[in-house]
Amino acid sequence: MTARLLLGLRWRIEAALVALLFALCRAMGPVRASNLGGAMLRTIGPRLPVSRVAEVNLSIAFPDRDREFRRATIRAMWENLGRVGGEFANLPAIMARRDGAEGFGWSLAGAANLAPLLGGGPGILVSGHFGNWEAVPGAAARLGIDCALIYRAIANPYLDARVRRLREAVRGNGAPPLLAKGSSGARAAIAHLRAGGLLALMGDQKMNDGIAAPLFDRPAMTAPAAAQLALRLGCPLVMGRCVREGPARFQMLVEPALPHPATGSAQADIALLAAAMNARFEAWARERPAEWLWLHRRFDKAIYRPSCRQR
Repeated sequence: MTARLLLGLRWRIEAALVALLFALCRAMGPVRASNLGGAMLRTIGPRLPVSRVAEVNLSIAFPDRDREFRRATIRAMWENLGRVGGEFANLPAIMARRDGAEGFGWSLAGAANLAPLLGGGPGILVSGHFGNWEAVPGAAARLGIDCALIYRAIANPYLDARVRRLREAVRGNGAPPLLAKGSSGARAAIAHLRAGGLLALMGDQKMNDGIAAPLFDRPAMTAPAAAQLALRLGCPLVMGRCVREGPARFQMLVEPALPHPATGSAQADIALLAAAMNARFEAWARERPAEWLWLHRRFDKAIYRPSCRQR
């Protein structure tokens, strides 16, 4: 019982500290908070052990580049991540500024590619951890793409509730629900699509019980849900990302819906569509390597052991 009380106390303290941090970021404003967060993590992040994962991933993705390139990219990646953190509490204000001249806000490229998702679903929007990925659902909502959103719940329930409220504020009133990853969230997502809804999810993380799909010329365990649902329901799968243009300033790039394979084999079609998604993630990461989150262990665990690292 004492352990549970202590855990509950720790959770409440963590949530209170995050609430204070959010308040400070809002007081500073979007640009200053972004700059401060970027400067802090650019300095601290490369010193953290997890940066070794990023270095291994970069050596796989860019085998012809030297260690200085990897180090510079890791520093820039941490800066982008710090900016994401500094901007998070300010996202409602940032997303309210479309094509504005206030020094922060967002714009859109590829608007015509959203046509398959306008007017209802079923339909799927897939993005990844690029730029400020937290801004993508807010942009979609303001474009009339009201998606239920699959997200990873935070273990601390008080902190999770606070982050959920902020994400809901970013998307605006009346947005479809946030669905926590897991069996119940998956069932709710399927029901939402079958009822004619739209679904948004992040597809660039490793899923241990997923399917192996190529990424940087290596097999990477990939979540097949988006491909499975798009093929099963015959609905469009549109991919888009956030590109950073400056502190608290983004452009949303939307690409044409991915074509559905039709090999006659359901499993082969799923594998091909998952591979097509990974190909887009790879192309985006190659184009703007500083803006992807290279900290995920996307490949076989053995690759990240010191004896297996590529130099």
